[in-house]
Amino acid sequence: MATPAPARPIAELTVRGILLGGLITLLFTAANVYLGLKVGLTFATSIPAAVISMALLRFLPNASILENNIVQTIASAAGTLAAIIFVLPGLIMIGWWQGFPFVTTAAITMLGGILGVMFSVPLRRALVIDSPELPYPEGRAAAEVLEVGSGSRAGAAESLQGLWLMIWASIASAGFAILTQMKLAAAEASVWFRAGAGATGISGGLSFALFGVGHLVGISVGAAQFVGLITGWWILLPILTAAHPIAGEPEVWANTVFRADVRFFGAGVIGVAAVWTLIKIAGPVVGGVRSALAASAARRGGEALALTERDLPFGIVLLGSLALLVPIAWLLWDVIAGGPLAGSAALLIGGALVFVLVIGLLIASVCGYMAGLIGASNSPVSAIGILSVLAASLMLAGLFGRDNPPETTQALIAYALIVTGVVFGVATISNDNLQDLKTGQLVGATPWKQQVALVIGVVFGSLVVPPVLNILNTGIGFAGAPGAGPDALAAPQAGLISALAKGVLGGDLNWPMLGYGALAGVGFIVADALLGKLKLLRLPPLAIGIGIYLPMAVILPTALGAVTGWFYDRWADRTADPEKARRMGVLTATGMIVGESLWGVAFAGIVGATGKDSPLAIVGDGFAQPALIGGTVFFIVLTALLYTRTRKVAQ
Repeated sequence: MATPAPARPIAELTVRGILLGGLITLLFTAANVYLGLKVGLTFATSIPAAVISMALLRFLPNASILENNIVQTIASAAGTLAAIIFVLPGLIMIGWWQGFPFVTTAAITMLGGILGVMFSVPLRRALVIDSPELPYPEGRAAAEVLEVGSGSRAGAAESLQGLWLMIWASIASAGFAILTQMKLAAAEASVWFRAGAGATGISGGLSFALFGVGHLVGISVGAAQFVGLITGWWILLPILTAAHPIAGEPEVWANTVFRADVRFFGAGVIGVAAVWTLIKIAGPVVGGVRSALAASAARRGGEALALTERDLPFGIVLLGSLALLVPIAWLLWDVIAGGPLAGSAALLIGGALVFVLVIGLLIASVCGYMAGLIGASNSPVSAIGILSVLAASLMLAGLFGRDNPPETTQALIAYALIVTGVVFGVATISNDNLQDLKTGQLVGATPWKQQVALVIGVVFGSLVVPPVLNILNTGIGFAGAPGAGPDALAAPQAGLISALAKGVLGGDLNWPMLGYGALAGVGFIVADALLGKLKLLRLPPLAIGIGIYLPMAVILPTALGAVTGWFYDRWADRTADPEKARRMGVLTATGMIVGESLWGVAFAGIVGATGKDSPLAIVGDGFAQPALIGGTVFFIVLTALLYTRTRKVAQ
């Protein structure tokens, strides 16, 4: 009898999978950079990356579910790393940088990201294996997509259908954005008026990217952001403008007070909500770390492990983490050398390295747990960044005081932002990693191979972020930065984080509004808890804070998208395959985001090349009224067509 041929090993960490993950990285990282700077939110890339991977690899021999999992892992890590833009544009805003130096920007992003991978490896067993109470919503959804797509020809066909839905939504989204740049459709409309002795207004935008974000974040977050909008624009703003009358039009008056006071009220809400989140999860995080240490001790005692339980060896993780401190120290020295802080370099660098290690480990645990609890997209990573910059700034203020020459103060602010950037890289990646590792656990992946893929994703993302940031900075600019134009990107978190660092180190922080916001945050926390006890719609306090902090033109379309997504999901629940129908809706919403975001990057390049703010405009201001009416009608029609097509495919 002939000896049967040995089974071919299942492809997993392959060259083609790495290259495909890198290609998808280019698209999703660029899209997330633009979206984060525009609206202060990023979108999860795991599911769309898995769909693209399955639709393409199905034509190649020996493609497997594990190979598709590696592709989505690389793309997910890189796309998540784009959240570094919540910090780094602050260096432009304070005038420390005029552009984004490639090596320094990539180094900050890459070192923090790889450190985040190392820190999250010991947490896998604790927070993924031994914590069945953590739902990992996005990790489970990505695993389900992989299982469906790899399990049958019908599943592969579904992946191809989903890819086409995403492509058509991207085309529609980018096409409408082009019409707004041609001035044939209005991108935004607002009406400002007096409200008693004060002033306020109504402002909305026609943006498929914001609409898609609303669909993805869901009705709870969307409703909470709308509550924040009401609180900030229609309650606080009339009161504060009445207390601070300014000569001129209501628009100038309202926006001046919004930037000076209302934003800091929102920051106070965000800060308290973040602290409350940390307090709630402190116990489970400590228990999870203990479980990880116990599992590590058992493995050292000779316990045999299956392939699906083999992480990167603890020695590599430990030595790798310590080795990363060397280039981080070099990076910090490069910031200090030749400047007013050079005389205190040893103290500053030593303190920063301890800060990165201690705070980074804490943040990795906290963000990993939060991602498992509520999903990476809803995890309050930006709030972690806010708390980090406050801690770093207070540490520097304690060392140097607040009465420093302007050049020393600017250097201290820049140093605080760069240290926060490294810590923020740890936060963003640990927030994403455990979600991906949960997907791997469910599909039978090899953990150490997936952890290597996470490092590769970090490297890819770190190389993409700097050029995209430079294109946007040159072409459009960031609100609050020197020389920013009228269409500058809001960069809300970067603006807030740099303002907090400047306020703490310069001694002019708007403490009263932060304090009032903190008190309001306590009230929102209590209200959310009561809603939970009554089993009513929850209103996450962090989302309320973001709704207060961001401009109305950003929040209103996001809230409308959340309502539309809620109606779509209710319809999906009545179909024969609700999970498939929901996935198709997610892919359509993702396409809306990707199309407009990629066009935004391309348009920034056009603006930079031509030197004109509106290089594609073919009509003048006299066409504003038809552009508003016609653009609104066309937006509604396009949205209806996209959802109609999605429903047809879902059925």
